[in-house]
Amino acid sequence: MIHNGANLGEPHTQAMGDGLFELRLKGPEGIARVFYCTLVGKRIVMLHSFVKKTQKTPARELRTAQARMKEIKNAHA
Repeated sequence: MIHNGANLGEPHTQAMGDGLFELRLKGPEGIARVFYCTLVGKRIVMLHSFVKKTQKTPARELRTAQARMKEIKNAHA
């Protein structure tokens, strides 16, 4: 278990609001995004990932991550 990892900030991660975060990754396949949230106990939950094809984050991808975050947080409430 890692207790002290890297503290990521801009431009690698961005807060999307209401506890949702976006991790920005670059690779040979293109630019990928991973939406994640945190839970009590310092657990990180990866909610949704996709490869970006446009400059702006697609609303559909954001809605998917928000819905999954709501499910996870309700299950752990």
